[in-house]
Parts: sequence; structure tokens; C-alpha cells
Amino acid sequence: MRLTYFQQVPYRHLPPNFEHEYSSVVTTPYRKLVDDRRLVADYRDALDELLFAAREGFDAVAVTEHGQSSYDMVPNPDLILAAIAYATASEGIDVGIYPIGRSLGKTREPLRVAEELAMIDCMSDGRLIAGFPVGLPYDASINNGVPQIETRARFDENLRLITKAWTADDIFAWNGRYAQHAVVNIWPRPVQSPTPPIWITGSGSPKTMEFVLKQGYGFNSFGQMGRKGAQATFGKLWETADRSGIAVNPNRAGLVQCICIAETDAEAERLYAPHVEYYFRKASGALGNDAMNLPGGVELDGLKAAMRAPGGFSWDMLKGITMKQLMGMGSVICGSPSTVREQLRDLVDALGVANVLAMLQIGSMPRELTEHNIRLFMREVAPCLRAHSKGSTMPNDWWPERLKATESSEDSPVRETAQ
Repeated sequence: MRLTYFQQVPYRHLPPNFEHEYSSVVTTPYRKLVDDRRLVADYRDALDELLFAAREGFDAVAVTEHGQSSYDMVPNPDLILAAIAYATASEGIDVGIYPIGRSLGKTREPLRVAEELAMIDCMSDGRLIAGFPVGLPYDASINNGVPQIETRARFDENLRLITKAWTADDIFAWNGRYAQHAVVNIWPRPVQSPTPPIWITGSGSPKTMEFVLKQGYGFNSFGQMGRKGAQATFGKLWETADRSGIAVNPNRAGLVQCICIAETDAEAERLYAPHVEYYFRKASGALGNDAMNLPGGVELDGLKAAMRAPGGFSWDMLKGITMKQLMGMGSVICGSPSTVREQLRDLVDALGVANVLAMLQIGSMPRELTEHNIRLFMREVAPCLRAHSKGSTMPNDWWPERLKATESSEDSPVRETAQ
């Protein structure tokens, strides 16, 4: 079991009526709502939380990408993770550096993405894990002006160009539909050969799953739509693997899960409910189906799969959702260490995943509470999860080679850092 700390960088001070008056992306009136000093503090807190998680013993730290967004102010995760790569190298912490969301469906500069990620791999001495989602519809089309009908084709071409740029021995020309280069010879190249591990994050589109399995990539999905949605998504992944004659290997699958831990179940719900409700109501809840389901962005099979999704989930239902509802759906796992251990063990077994990306800073949660959550997860939950999955003999081609030999022991979840 590999455990990744998953970080978004929300603005943590939105007004109580935000979800009823504004959108969480694009049209949010920035100057009216944002206090610059609080904004500066939110960025610093996010960096501190990432470093705290690395010091506590996570196997990797992940940052995603969202542009023009109040709920995640990271238009380029490479900026943050370059700082984390240097800081962890300076402290002697062998932790994976995971930009989980370089959205290739919207980028017009794929070679810049290739070079930035190669830089991080060099700065971290081979600890990069490369995450490439197609991208969210509003982000590609509304924020960046890419027609929805083009996002999948851009993603496919950009990923081919990036992987060739990382691996080609000689200078080459590229004459694609969306990118044309007379000469490609990026500097630097990644330390890892032939490429860093590549993961694709998706929501269950059959085309994405077939692509991931065929190319030999890892696959992540979010648990925010609830346990039924996650079971449907990973069930389709493994069904597709079986149908294609590909081994079902939990090492290539990861779940992003919101997790809240305190000394007792009641205390956990009391401490975290305001911050979790802030996140779901003001982030996803203020986004809405109109931004997430723009016409032309999903192929027919993907649209059919979304319409058949179990659990009755929709983005519009989130504006008034409560902590109890989210816990009941499985969108959030919340409780004492023993409760969280039991629910997580049951969930990873049901989904067949060997990677948990723990979202432990949620919404308006302040740094002190986030660090409390991280500490309890790593000291009270992580050893049990790692022991639960111990003994797996299946190959793992989805993790940096140098980190396979330096994973933290179940007996010592807190890493020693250089002084």
C-alpha cells in the first residue's frame, strides 16, 4: 500500500452565502471577496502542510491543477512541487513528487510541460510521478478557450509528444494537428528511464480506461462521488482489464479520498464538519452541472456511463449537503482512528486499489487542524493500512524505482530527516 498526501490550495475565507451568489470558478469576483494577506497565508500554509506530510512519512505528496478557481488556486502545480522537491532533497526525505494534474487537454505548450516535469525529476533525483488528466471541461474550454470537441484529441497528441520528447535519442521534428516543431530536443531530460511513472486521473469514461490499460499507465479516480460511484468506476476498470487480457494489478490503481480523524467519532464530526461542508458546498457545489458537462467534451460511451452512474450523485445536489450525508455516501471517511482504519481497509479491498491519495486538508480547514489530521492518519491509520496490504508479490511499474527501496517501514511511520 502506497500512501500519498493530496493537496489542493483553496482560498479558505469565502463568505457564508458564497455558493448561492457566485460560481467557484471563472466568474468569481476576485477583488470583492479576497483579502490579500489571507491569500498569502493560504499559500504558505499549503506549502507547510505538504512539507509536514512529507516529514510524517507519506510515500508521495501530490498537488493538482485548477485555473481561475477559488477552491484550488494552483494554475501550475509544478511551481509548488519544485519548491517541495528542493526542500525534501535538502532534508534527505525520499518522498515522491506528484503533480497529479497537468491537464493536457487544454495546454498549448506541451513541450513546456515536458521540460518542467523533467526539471522536477532532476531536482528530486528521480522522484517524479507524472499525472496527466484530460482536464475539466470548464477549465479547458471556458478558462482556456479550447473547444470541447478538441480536448481529447489534444490530450492524446500532447501525451505522445511529451513521452517522445522524454525518450528520443535524437533530435526530431513534430508535425501534429495541434503542435508543429521543426526541432524537438528538450533540456533537461528526466532522470528516470525510459520515463517517470505516468498516471491518468479520470471519472470512469470507458475510453479513458481502455487507453490507460493499453498504454500501461496508472489510473486514479476521486471518491468524492461516494462509495457507489467509486465501486462503479474501479469495477469498470477491472472489467476492462479482464476483457483485454490484462492482469488485474492493484498497484496501478489509486483512490483520492477525503479523510477526517480525531480521538472519537463524535469529536471528528464536530471538528471537521464546518470545513468539509465549506468545501463541498462552495467548491463542487458552486460549480454545477453546466460547467462540468459542456456539450462535446465526452464521447457517447462516456456520456452513457455517466448517466448510468449509481448513487444519485449530481454536482447540483452539493449546495446544501451536510456532513452526515457526505459520510453516509462515503464521500468522506470521518471518525476515530479505529473507525477510519476499518472503513478504509474495507474500501480498498472492495475497489481493488493499492494506492490511497489522502485528502487531509479540506475546504477552510486551518493549518493546525490539518497537521493534526495528518499526524493521526500517519501514526494511527497508515501502519495498519500498510500491514493490511503487506505480502503482495505483484509487480509495480507505476512507482519511481529509487523509492521502491526506501519506502518507510510500517514500524516507523515517521521519517527521520536530515538536520
